[in-house]
Amino acid sequence: MTPPAELLPPIALTALSCCLRGVRIHDYFRLRLRGRFLAVLRLSVLHTTANNLLPMRAGELVFPWLMGRYFGHGFLTATAALVWIRLLDLHFLGLTGLLILWLRHPTWLWSLAALPWLLLLPIMGRLGRHRPSGQDRLGRALRLMIDAAASAPKALRIYLWTALIWINKLLAFALMLRHFLEAEPWEILLGVVGAELSSVLPFHGIASSGSYELALMTALLPLGIDIDAAAALAGPAARAQGQVK
Repeated sequence: MTPPAELLPPIALTALSCCLRGVRIHDYFRLRLRGRFLAVLRLSVLHTTANNLLPMRAGELVFPWLMGRYFGHGFLTATAALVWIRLLDLHFLGLTGLLILWLRHPTWLWSLAALPWLLLLPIMGRLGRHRPSGQDRLGRALRLMIDAAASAPKALRIYLWTALIWINKLLAFALMLRHFLEAEPWEILLGVVGAELSSVLPFHGIASSGSYELALMTALLPLGIDIDAAAALAGPAARAQGQVK
């Protein structure tokens, strides 16, 4: 049985990650949401819960719906902002992938590869300067996306919140897996990231049960880890992930 003291760090890190999600939303819509952080945090928790329970990313629709219900924000503009937030999530996971490669085989080449990846970030801050003039559906959709993009200083803040969210979450689940599995840090991190990527699958188990274990085992088994050991560590991690994702 795991001592309670060993559970406190992962629980604290995960709770902090959840709170930071609310901080990120509050900062993104600062002018409209100023002084209403508790309502934003509630929205963030409900949105995350819906993402866990509904297939094919249908839970994402809860975010713009709640933004309209709680704060009177337009459905399409809130959806466009959420797309930008998800792009930042994917960008940081890509950066984490480069970190895993560097931990596996430290070399300056991975640092060099990270530079152009990081240079993609200023693009968001510059998009607002170039608005397409077309009046067709594509032109209107592009204008909507560009209008929802954050300015350069704001985009940097949102990315820093995004980095803190994922650092806390990945570290929390890495600590959990490390309790069950003797492996190198890069192997632990690879398993956690592989499992987290299961959330973008069109279909996943309720609270990610089943799909999370499968993705975790898929990431770890090529490393030569015994399938029984992988299954033993995947179950507890999946249950925790479903509760706090």
